[in-house]
Amino acid sequence: MQLLIVHHDAEMGGQLVQMVRDYTAHDCDLVGSDDAAINWGRRRSHCALLLTQVEDDGIDGLVLGGSLSEIFPGLQTLFLPAYPALARRLEVADTKVFPEPIDGEGLLAAIARAETASAGAPDLFHVVDVLQMCCLSRRDGAVQIVQGKQSGIFFLRDGAIVHAETAAARGNEALFEIIAWKFVEFAYDRTFRPPVETITIPWDEALIEAVTQRKQQEPAQAPGWRA
Repeated sequence: MQLLIVHHDAEMGGQLVQMVRDYTAHDCDLVGSDDAAINWGRRRSHCALLLTQVEDDGIDGLVLGGSLSEIFPGLQTLFLPAYPALARRLEVADTKVFPEPIDGEGLLAAIARAETASAGAPDLFHVVDVLQMCCLSRRDGAVQIVQGKQSGIFFLRDGAIVHAETAAARGNEALFEIIAWKFVEFAYDRTFRPPVETITIPWDEALIEAVTQRKQQEPAQAPGWRA
């Protein structure tokens, strides 16, 4: 399996490459920016997994993931955000998001799961991972969430969820509906702005309330997260 690591810090990136080479049989390359990653992709015939910082000088991992997916259909993605692991309000089983300090064992397990993905399989994330990553990274813009034939969108301002919409709902109700989809594909656009602000409570309170509501509705199912 071919991996690409995108990390601005050459020393840290080199350590990640070495870990992959020491503990797996995968090919692994390192570049230091979005532009370098796109140029790398144009010279390659295949890439199965992208491991990228969420944000750094010359790097916007959320945008890069979408761009490289157009070059390599079925590309799986793992994210390295800048916030510390202790900042997370919810932990997600089988996460694809690895803040500092990076959980090496968990990262290797995620790489192993990506290896088993069938050709052209969707790049699925736990919706809690997506919401939490965008909020803790203090993002602006909009995130489209898709699960099968269902789609929704939530809007961010400096990491706060200020609005959400689905086909049938708006505001908190839409956010709760999106959370219930659990495993989703997503696309990010930092240029979008909310048409209206319908969610005023802090993002973590909204997220935990939505998760709690889902647990109450489906008590017999393993939730896949914990506060």
